[in-house]
Amino acid sequence: MRRLFLRGRILSFLSEPKAPDDHASYRYEEDGAILLEGGRILAAGAYDDIAHQAGEGVDVVDHRPNLILPGFIDAHVHVPQMQVIASYGAELLDWLNTYTFPEEAKFHDTQHGRRIARLFLDEIVRHGTTTVAAYCSVHKESADAFFVEALERNMRVIAGKVMMDRNAPDGVLDTPQSSYDDTKALIAAWHGKGRLHYAITPRFAITSSPEQMDVASALAREHPDLHIQTHLSENAAEIAVAQELYPSALDYTNIYEKYGLLGPKSLLGHCIHLSEREVDAMSETQSVAVFCPTSNLFLGSGLFDYHRYKRREKPLRVACATDVGGGTNYSMLRTMDEGYKVVALQGEKLNPLASFWQITRGNAEALSLVDHVGTLEPGTDADIVVLDAKATPGMALRMERVGTLAEELFLLQTLGDDRAVREVYVAGRAVKNEGKAGG
Repeated sequence: MRRLFLRGRILSFLSEPKAPDDHASYRYEEDGAILLEGGRILAAGAYDDIAHQAGEGVDVVDHRPNLILPGFIDAHVHVPQMQVIASYGAELLDWLNTYTFPEEAKFHDTQHGRRIARLFLDEIVRHGTTTVAAYCSVHKESADAFFVEALERNMRVIAGKVMMDRNAPDGVLDTPQSSYDDTKALIAAWHGKGRLHYAITPRFAITSSPEQMDVASALAREHPDLHIQTHLSENAAEIAVAQELYPSALDYTNIYEKYGLLGPKSLLGHCIHLSEREVDAMSETQSVAVFCPTSNLFLGSGLFDYHRYKRREKPLRVACATDVGGGTNYSMLRTMDEGYKVVALQGEKLNPLASFWQITRGNAEALSLVDHVGTLEPGTDADIVVLDAKATPGMALRMERVGTLAEELFLLQTLGDDRAVREVYVAGRAVKNEGKAGG
């Protein structure tokens, strides 16, 4: 396989930026380059240094003056909800019953699952996302379809079949035993194949009986290296129902705690209305709270207290996500734009360097994947996004007054969308404009 040599302005993060002028938190090269081979990054740095290492016979792609970063990472999405995104007028529990469950019932059909998985992966890549943590439907066929499509693209994904055995229509229910058997079969078939990771996925406590939670707990003990993903404390009505169904639990978080489902690879979507005890429990187990701003605003669920969780004596690990289809956009740029507004409504600011750290290295750290994705370090996966801050006439006009890197990033976050994503590389292969470059 020939080497690929990308030239442009390169940016990657070393640590979480504390302010817009925290220059020590990132590495930036005005005239930079990245050398790729075999789906991995061989070197990244100043153009002159990398050009010397590249030698002869490399394929060169000049992306100047655009900005080259690690590919974006989305920590929580629902693949089966593509065709219910932008559905009107419901809060969480009504949303599930009116839109989500009827839509997910269709995913017993393998061909339907393949079609939606294919379109979903095409759509996120178009928006610059190269790694995703995804919920499939309750049907084993849905997870099989998603993994087949992800493997064909050689994408690094985390995904799992939803486990749910109550409080939903028959077409989207399994049983404790079938959820165990199907999950075991999916783990055996897909986990560790290519760049695929399996996640044990009880949807949330409301739709899993104690018997199914026991099964999820058993799976977590049998496969301690796997991710676990579920939902927590998104909506006041949801919290009340969860505590009614599990009356012996101290609080909503304690349900997952009692079943051994908290830990460093546990991704808990939303986490809006947490008590101090709950945040302590999550922090002590190194569990991850996943911030889903567009979804939380769209469904009227509440405001995620980003800085409260991160500044406390025992900080909480945080990731950020689109939560499509409750979320309203596939773009991590649009997601962080809404995240900025959520934080601003609470009297704080989220600086633009921190936003881009969050959707690259920050999410990679939260997903325990930073050795693979989220940076431009040698030896990591060649998952890369190329951004153009002059992609639209309005952006180009605003760029005339931009004088710093932080200002450019904030412009991309505030006005950017898929049009600002000029190219995307997955494992070193150009996939947004296929055929124009290759690895």
